[in-house]
Amino acid sequence: MNELDAFLEHLVWRTPSGETIGCTEKRKVLRENLEELAQMLKDALDDALLMGVSERQVREVFHALIDRIESDFAERDD
Repeated sequence: MNELDAFLEHLVWRTPSGETIGCTEKRKVLRENLEELAQMLKDALDDALLMGVSERQVREVFHALIDRIESDFAERDD
């Protein structure tokens, strides 16, 4: 098991009020989304490093991008 798999295996999804997300299908979709995102980020990082860009800068840009993403939906707790 690689580091990403271990991280995802132990990840517990919670509602805004702290309740655990118990639905298997919801957890499956969330895991698949993170696996796809991780692969895209790895590919982008690899491309940047192959082009001579600073790894530190790429990671800073990734973090900044995440901080700027806004959902079209409001957070809900039902």
